[in-house]
Amino acid sequence: MKPATAAKKLGVYLEATPAEFREGVVSRAELNALQADPPQWLRDLRRDGPHPRPVVAAKLGVSISGLARGGITEPLTTEQIEALKQERPEWLERERATQAEVRREAARLKQRKAEGTDD
Repeated sequence: MKPATAAKKLGVYLEATPAEFREGVVSRAELNALQADPPQWLRDLRRDGPHPRPVVAAKLGVSISGLARGGITEPLTTEQIEALKQERPEWLERERATQAEVRREAARLKQRKAEGTDD
């Protein structure tokens, strides 16, 4: 598979991976090996970043769209994410509340479907 696909599956920012990873092709067996026993560079990236937007959004508890609305368009390091959590800017609080509402609504709809009431 392409390095971009492998990086996405590994949850890391492609541009921060080693050149040999970015320039090669990753087989399914290699991907499985990276997941089962990550090398130091992969452990470091997962711990410190920079992290891709889906990971940043998850760590902040917002959607990817919420990141964009908050002006976050670049990958962030773990340190930067923690600083945002401490600062608690207005946009982050607003987006967290929006995300919580989306989750509540999804849970409510799932419950209704489980009960068989599709009104």
